[in-house]
Amino acid sequence: MSSRTLSATPAMTGARRRLKLLLFIVVLFMSWALYVLIVQYGQISDRSGQLHEADRKLTDAQAKNEELKQQIARLNDPEYIGQIARKEHGLGLPGEVPIETE
Repeated sequence: MSSRTLSATPAMTGARRRLKLLLFIVVLFMSWALYVLIVQYGQISDRSGQLHEADRKLTDAQAKNEELKQQIARLNDPEYIGQIARKEHGLGLPGEVPIETE
């Protein structure tokens, strides 16, 4: 046998070199893709936390809004206003004598 058949032919050497280069490029691309995936996962988890905080604030604001609406509705009632006037300001209806306790 000749030494040419035992050693690699120039065409096979070039093909191996191209395969190694292709493998290097694929590994490089996959590393970059994994890095981007990890960074985006971190950003998503941060945004998810911000979303939960915003939802909590929105729920609190809506509850306070409903409470204020109820208070407005009660303040439109003259009987409730009279109760507040008697309780907080010591006022009364004409002819009433306020009883003061110590």
